[in-house]
Amino acid sequence: MNKGELVAAVAAKAQMTKADAAKAVDAAMDVVIEALQKGENVQMIGFGTFAVTKRAARKGVNPATGKAIEIPAKNVVKFKAGAKMAL
Repeated sequence: MNKGELVAAVAAKAQMTKADAAKAVDAAMDVVIEALQKGENVQMIGFGTFAVTKRAARKGVNPATGKAIEIPAKNVVKFKAGAKMAL
């Protein structure tokens, strides 16, 4: 499912226009992204939890040259599925 299909599904489920559903989906995504950028976790009971974790620096290999490289540390987003997501 892509974003357009998600908007159409939300519009049908909530009985709203696709334009309103697109605004709602965009706003929800923006709120989640802003919270994660602040380092906050976003927990939606039953759906899942988005959390920011730190990935340590590590050594890797450039596949083109075979030379060792240093991969810097960075923050990554992880998702843990909630109970309703268990299929």
